[in-house]
Amino acid sequence: MNYLIPANSKKSMLIFGLFTWFDLILFVSGVGMSLLLLVIISPSSFWGAMIDLAPGLICGFLVMPIPNYHNLRTVLIDVYWFYTNRQRFIWKGWCASGQEYSEEETEQKQVL
Repeated sequence: MNYLIPANSKKSMLIFGLFTWFDLILFVSGVGMSLLLLVIISPSSFWGAMIDLAPGLICGFLVMPIPNYHNLRTVLIDVYWFYTNRQRFIWKGWCASGQEYSEEETEQKQVL
């Protein structure tokens, strides 16, 4: 018996097939902050309006869905982790037989 699992099976766990609870809370809080700023600070110029709308625009930009990732926020988190964490790549060669090598053997093969 072979089962075929569709590629979009995880979308059923998301709200509207796109958002997690954290994404919606982030977006609603950003839009709410923008509305609060519009009420408190009445914009008299274009730049004043942009400052008032900035929290909503930034939060909307972060939860915007993109291909091959969940949203832009996850891409930024992955990029941050990639550049800040130490990467360790173990060389096995292109014809490795599946056997594990000790670190000494790996270092000796890299020298050769």
